[in-house]
Amino acid sequence: MRSTVPLAALAATAMVLVLSGCGGASSDELSYEDSPLNEYLAAAWGSDLSPEEQQKKFDEQQVKVEELISECMSEEGFEYVPNTSSGGVMTSDGGEWEPDKREWVEKYGYGYVNSPFAEQQDEGPTDQEYVDPNADYVSSLSESEQTAFYEVLYGPPQEESEMSEDGSYEYNWETAGCQGWAQHELEGDDLWQAEEFAELRANMEELWTTSQDAPELADLNAEWASCMADKGEPGFEKQMDAGQSIIDDQNALYDAAYGDGSEQVDLDSPDFVDPSESPEMKELGEREIALALVDLECREKTSFTKKSMEIQFALEEKFIAANKADLDAFKAAAEQSK
Repeated sequence: MRSTVPLAALAATAMVLVLSGCGGASSDELSYEDSPLNEYLAAAWGSDLSPEEQQKKFDEQQVKVEELISECMSEEGFEYVPNTSSGGVMTSDGGEWEPDKREWVEKYGYGYVNSPFAEQQDEGPTDQEYVDPNADYVSSLSESEQTAFYEVLYGPPQEESEMSEDGSYEYNWETAGCQGWAQHELEGDDLWQAEEFAELRANMEELWTTSQDAPELADLNAEWASCMADKGEPGFEKQMDAGQSIIDDQNALYDAAYGDGSEQVDLDSPDFVDPSESPEMKELGEREIALALVDLECREKTSFTKKSMEIQFALEEKFIAANKADLDAFKAAAEQSK
């Protein structure tokens, strides 16, 4: 399933979350909502709304986008029934992300191998099964017509030359078919990518990079690393390195099974083992929980979450003082575009 959100917007939203408190971690005293930058950036991505308001806004926009897609597809000679059912929309409801709670860590670790969201997907919808309203029509088309249908709907497949070294690409609504056109028609240009905010974007990227090397954070990471070593988990320099080690090992298992993409993998072969169901992945899941529990103990001992937020928020205050005019302009533009 293709994402209906421009990658640039997702990247910007991720940056907000990272800058605002370690990806959703919270403490008794502080949470990511307390981020000084949140006041300026929240309006652009709707995080100033309640979850219910965000979902209502998303649902309403989805209906309008689907109607525009139908108009566009019709002009290109294809039938398209707007997909306005809730089954066709991805929401943020479901598995909780609570890496600072022991009960959660005991079950999911970091939530990478043992994902609470995957668990929810396995359960499936409780009331009704999603049905693609265009499935019958697409299946009635020839193979070449189906290819044309999806290219008109989503745009042509991305060429390797268009991708960056990390495998990502810069989203361009003009090459994203009727779906890209419909989103742009409804939402306009991505405000965060506007040329007038290029300097603000660059300064914020620099803030993220330099904040990782802040002396105060280095001292806190050293204290955490010493605790980890004392508890039998040496070799980590930064708190984020522990979770990253699980991601790296997980990626290695998938790479071993699927390769680098240069050769076709026969998934129906009796010799092929789905890496997600392999004994090695099960073992890694157990390792994830064990490591995350030690990490949690050391974060609690060093008050890591609270102190790291305090450090980050102090850096944000300095950033705001130096970039207030641009931030005010961005906030005003975001509120104006609503």
